[in-house]
Amino acid sequence: VAVNRLWLQCFGEGLVATLNDFGAQGELPSHPELLDWLAARFVADGWDVKQVLRLLVTSAAYRQASAATPGLLQADPANRLLARGPRFRLPAEMIRDQALAVSGLLVPTRGGPPVKPYQPPGLWEAVSYNGELSYQSDAGDGLWRRSLYTYWKRTAPPPGIQVLDGPTRETCVVRRPRTNTPLQALLLLNDEGFVEAARALADAVLAVGPRSDEQRVIDLFRRATARPPDARESAALLGLRERQQARYAANPAAARQLVAVGASPRGRDRDPVELAGWTIVAQAVLNLDEVVTRR
Repeated sequence: VAVNRLWLQCFGEGLVATLNDFGAQGELPSHPELLDWLAARFVADGWDVKQVLRLLVTSAAYRQASAATPGLLQADPANRLLARGPRFRLPAEMIRDQALAVSGLLVPTRGGPPVKPYQPPGLWEAVSYNGELSYQSDAGDGLWRRSLYTYWKRTAPPPGIQVLDGPTRETCVVRRPRTNTPLQALLLLNDEGFVEAARALADAVLAVGPRSDEQRVIDLFRRATARPPDARESAALLGLRERQQARYAANPAAARQLVAVGASPRGRDRDPVELAGWTIVAQAVLNLDEVVTRR
């Protein structure tokens, strides 16, 4: 059962598809010998979860490309035969932590008390008696710790995690749903934490030194996707940068408003018009399907 859930974490689906019914009433495993071997290996390695995860992500099955031919899609739409790599949207916590890590904002400190990152105002008041409880975001490192340490109020879970299908924790769940809603796009484009991460990423690219816009686009894209952009992608991002630069040059107040989002001082000493233009480019890259989807 444990190995099956670790397989789900890496591949998006368990070797036994019915994770919450791992018995005679559930589905048979798609690869029973593999499941038995992994379970025996797990026990032999002293129940070492990290060792099993390392084994899974370095396997040939995991490292396959997720692209599929029409024939494969017709013969095995759910990829139960593992003829291609997995493809699924990352969990809420990974999406946020990834944006913080790519931008250089992530604080890697381990342990300690929970922290309170950004949250829209008024949520706690709406669910507390007489509105006496208010949410006060942390100042400093608490804003950029891993999502694992986020303070959790049972009647008002972190909204960013809930929008991306995180559970309420009122009951135990074996599998999270994966949906695709307009609210998720609004969160990734407009949430204070993600806008701040885009600004910090833009500042990191500009801080390298004098370079052409083409070189900066390649650097920014590589930081988020671990590969350089192709010619079409590079041209699209350069065009976006030029349009946004002209837009903010005509409205410097809007540029100053954008780069003022968030508590991090990163980039505040730069020309707000230039930084705002590159922030929009960074936002576009951080919202690519390739960045928020494991494929």
